[in-house]
Parts: sequence; structure tokens; C-alpha cells
Amino acid sequence: MLGGYLHYGLLVALAIALLVAAFTDLRRRQIDNWLNAGIALAAPLFWWTSGLDLWPGVALQFGIALLTFAICAGFFAMRWMGGGDVKLLTVLALWIEPDMFLQLVIIMAIVGGILTLVLGMWHFMRRQKERLAIPYGVAIAAAGIWILSTHYLPLAGAALHAPSAVG
Repeated sequence: MLGGYLHYGLLVALAIALLVAAFTDLRRRQIDNWLNAGIALAAPLFWWTSGLDLWPGVALQFGIALLTFAICAGFFAMRWMGGGDVKLLTVLALWIEPDMFLQLVIIMAIVGGILTLVLGMWHFMRRQKERLAIPYGVAIAAAGIWILSTHYLPLAGAALHAPSAVG
């Protein structure tokens, strides 16, 4: 039962960290390294409470994170994505199962597109000359919270309330 509470607490902590990332990116256009590091360092504890095997489970999580980093680093080099966004999406790949991570990326792209249109119109209406900076951490966090709330938190809550076997 303690493992269930720890698992649920880690998911809630991740959701809070994503909210912090979204708000700091919206306010300062920056996602702090300490936040990304904290998310990454908590991932092994999450794997343990999830019962994830080293092979292929943890190895697959690392592989998806590495692929995510490689692709996003390319986007960073082309100035399409900020460094904090690259790190946030990469550390999120350590937590989210691969099939759900694909859903996260699709939701992130939709939210990011809407965010870009809204901020682009706002930028145009205010006749600002400087380059438009999109706080993409908002889209990443929104997609992450969506996946957590629809796929992870209900399962964690059900596990906490499941009847325990008495032997």
C-alpha cells in the first residue's frame, strides 16, 4: 500500500512540476535546469513504484528519451525550440510509456499550434517588431498533464482503493 501512495505522490509531484514549468516559461520564457533535473532524478523511483523491468522497460524509456533529445536538439540548432523545452520533453520521455508518449507529442503539437496562432495574432495586433517567442513549455506541460490525468492518475487512484488480499 505504501508503494501505491508513493507512486501516486510521484505522479502528483510530476504534475506540479509541469505546472511550474508552464508558468515560468510563460512568465520568463525559461524553464529552470533544477526543475528538469528534479524530474529526471525522480524517474527511477517512479519506475520502481511502477514495477518496470530493466529490460525492456527501463531500456525502452531511455531509448525514447534519447531519440527525443536527438530530434529536439536538431530543432534547437535550427532555433525552432528552446533549450529548456528540449530538456523538459526529454525528461518527460523518461516517465511516459512509449505509446502514450506519442499521444503526448501529438497533443503537444496541437496545443503548441494553437498557442502559436493566438500569440502570433496578439503580437501582430500590438504591432511589435521583435521576434515572437513562443513559450512552448506551456504546450509540453499541457500535454503532459493531459496524459497524466487521463492515463496515469485514474489508475493510481484505483490501485490505492483496490481491496487488499488478506492471507
